[in-house]
Amino acid sequence: MPRERGGGWLLPALLLLPPICAPALAVSVAAEDAKEQIERLVSQESEKSGKSNKINIELQEIVFVIQSQSNSFHSKRAEDLVRNILKQAEELGKELPRVLLIHQMDRHDGAWTILPLMHDFSASYGRNSSWIFFCEEDTRIQIVKLLETLRRFDKSKEWFLGKALYDEESTIIHHYAFAENPTIFKFPDFAAGWALSIPLVNKLANKLKSEPLKSDFTIDLKHEIALYIWQKGNGPHLTPVPEFCTDDLNAYKAVNCATMFSNFLPVCGDPVKKEDIFVAVKTCRKFHRDRIPIVKQTWEGEAAVVEYYSDYAETSIPTIDLGVPNTERGHCGKTFAILERFLNHSSSKTPWLVIVDDDTLISIFRLRKLLSCYDPNEPVFLGERYGYGLGTGGYSYITGGGGMVFSREAIQKLLASKCQCYSNDAPDDMVLGMCFSGLGIPITHCPLFHQARPMDYPKDYLAHQIPISFHKHWNIDPVKVYFTWLAPKMEDSFTEKKQRRIREDL
Repeated sequence: MPRERGGGWLLPALLLLPPICAPALAVSVAAEDAKEQIERLVSQESEKSGKSNKINIELQEIVFVIQSQSNSFHSKRAEDLVRNILKQAEELGKELPRVLLIHQMDRHDGAWTILPLMHDFSASYGRNSSWIFFCEEDTRIQIVKLLETLRRFDKSKEWFLGKALYDEESTIIHHYAFAENPTIFKFPDFAAGWALSIPLVNKLANKLKSEPLKSDFTIDLKHEIALYIWQKGNGPHLTPVPEFCTDDLNAYKAVNCATMFSNFLPVCGDPVKKEDIFVAVKTCRKFHRDRIPIVKQTWEGEAAVVEYYSDYAETSIPTIDLGVPNTERGHCGKTFAILERFLNHSSSKTPWLVIVDDDTLISIFRLRKLLSCYDPNEPVFLGERYGYGLGTGGYSYITGGGGMVFSREAIQKLLASKCQCYSNDAPDDMVLGMCFSGLGIPITHCPLFHQARPMDYPKDYLAHQIPISFHKHWNIDPVKVYFTWLAPKMEDSFTEKKQRRIREDL
């Protein structure tokens, strides 16, 4: 749906607002470290005629783009990062840089996929900038080090810079690309930040103008952007930049990094109570014997309320027959029946519903922490975000295998709209995305939910995550995967206590 395009942040530097949760501490820590670096730099550069002006010109040539979201929790974190960038820039004593928030560039429903914005970037910044630097809301940037890093690259050439990820084996989420040797193709870790030189932005904008994006799926954006830029060898490969890091702020390597990443699970207060999360498991008779026992051996005990919805009522599990015939694919009829049952038959005091497949592995323990950051009075639809046809007016959706999280408010608005399945075997996650898009309720993405197995993701990518879910039992030991990746551990409790102490100190 066409909307007005948002503008950039050109605000006076502000003091950081009191953070609502522990990750925001990284903002002030980064600011203090940056201040010391900046003071040393300005002192050194003042001894060399014209050098400080050169630094300022370079800063003005960077357009910062934060890959933000409109949900109140995420927009607050993005705004904290904006203030931190501006605060560091102010310490240089010069004009402030341009900082854009993706979720405010609302003319494009698929702005988060980046490529539809290339024309706007080219038109607005193609003549007076040198770099577009993208980052996530939890990326922490050392402005001085970033300037030093970008200075190494000829800004008149086409550059695609980032921290390189690669597949160790071909994977379904990348459509088994480069099956003979998947390690040869590199794509950026968004958490570390990534940069496009303006000549490359202009080239991409011109290509998109003559060859509009096809109406297709967006599954792993970082890989798909790298593929589009590479153009089967006609465009640049990703250039790995060692200063683009995902190390924690306190890591020993951080001193050499232009970017870092807050790589712990967000906790914004006490974890949500077990009783406040209703878990619905979609299953069918043929999987009662092999998949349901896995759920019971792994994560079922973490939840207070779990119901199994099937096409056959079996008291030993027990399962509930919703009266919807099983389908080989889609399961839209079953999912909407679950939504109606939750709204009409569960306690009205239960604010959250989680719908998972019978082969989803999930940490309810960690989900309770994460949900402390979201307001159940808002219409929240949370999970791993995919897209369909976003270059041509499509919609975003939460992929079902990793788990779909709904606030009661979101379900009430959805069912009141009368938006429904066009058939029982329609793809439930895509229909839900279409419905919420029509209601103007944005999808909220969390990369800690995973549609696939751990082996389907780069090791370096998972290294800075505390995952909440994985999906599929194919060619793995699901019990081992759960206890390796998702089971509550001593360090989880330690991290929670540490973050609580940090919040109290603030």
